[in-house]
Amino acid sequence: MYKSNDMKLSQFRFKLPEELIAQYPTRYREDARMLVLHRKTGEIEHKNVMDILQYFDEGDTFVFNDTKVFPARLYAKKEKTNANIEVFLIRELNHANRYWDVLVDPARKIRIGNKLYFDDDPMIVAEVIDNTTARGRTFRFLTDYDQDDFIKKLYALGSTPLPKYIQRPMSEEVQARYDEEFGGQPVEEMDVERYQTVFAKHIGAVAAPAACLHFSKQLLKRMEIQGFELTYITSHMSLGNFKAIDVEDLTKSKSDSEQIIISQQAVDTITRAQDKGHRVCAVGTEIMRAMEHVAGTGGRIKTYDGWTNKFIYPPYEFAAANAFFTNFYMPQSGQLLMVAAFGGFEEVMNAYQEAIKEGYRFGDYGDAMLIID
Repeated sequence: MYKSNDMKLSQFRFKLPEELIAQYPTRYREDARMLVLHRKTGEIEHKNVMDILQYFDEGDTFVFNDTKVFPARLYAKKEKTNANIEVFLIRELNHANRYWDVLVDPARKIRIGNKLYFDDDPMIVAEVIDNTTARGRTFRFLTDYDQDDFIKKLYALGSTPLPKYIQRPMSEEVQARYDEEFGGQPVEEMDVERYQTVFAKHIGAVAAPAACLHFSKQLLKRMEIQGFELTYITSHMSLGNFKAIDVEDLTKSKSDSEQIIISQQAVDTITRAQDKGHRVCAVGTEIMRAMEHVAGTGGRIKTYDGWTNKFIYPPYEFAAANAFFTNFYMPQSGQLLMVAAFGGFEEVMNAYQEAIKEGYRFGDYGDAMLIID
């Protein structure tokens, strides 16, 4: 067992072949492969997501994330120079004044006082009113639209905020596979549907809860028929999920804050499962973090509406969930650290090497991993 001050970022480094980073999803959500890790023994099984039904019993509870991704990536032009600028919406800061926290690229061209406009809607102009970080800016949007229409028009300018490691256009080989599976549907149209869960409800995320993407309406219905309990927590995914950890000493690392909302209904469902000795499966790292943020004595959780920047890495004693469904994540990522904390460092790193050997796909559109006792 490692002590907390023994764990270093470099221990989570591994060589990930570029071709294993998923560029598009499987044709159907539940078609993805699923590696099952039994954390007590280290045993590994190779299954598919639909096989998850085999590992749980009536009364076991799954906790999903019902956040909704909004079209956060926009393209603008800088006044006078017409320079092309990518604008990534992070969060709304002030509804009435239309202040937004954003990232811009290239940032060196964007200073306080600059104005940006959008070719697709000349009635919306963005004014830079503050520098927040190297790439971060605060925008005030200027428009004659009323507030409801403005939000609709702003989102209409945006596109699906896929992570940077999804590189498009595709290679000819990948494009051919995509055309065969999706019948030539334009990739951007497919992303609008597939980079969103089927139960997305509360808008506010700039990244999809990847583990939840595997669950189709068909699979959810089969889970209900089998007697599983399904409940939902809202955790608005931030870009921090793709932010590289930049310190070797993990005790000095920090996590970006994310807003989480835990309802009384979710608390009651999870507590009932715990009291009856049923499994509680967290679906996704953000759900695991949200539950741990509010977990008290005996792993009991409570209602909450606020923010968390909880950073979990091994060793860590989890309190609320005793099963974990995740995707395969990038080397040295915060998600990988959390998965290793739950499944065991040696067991998870061994499972990742097995996944690479067997050609599992990594990233938001990649394959899944189930960790159980």
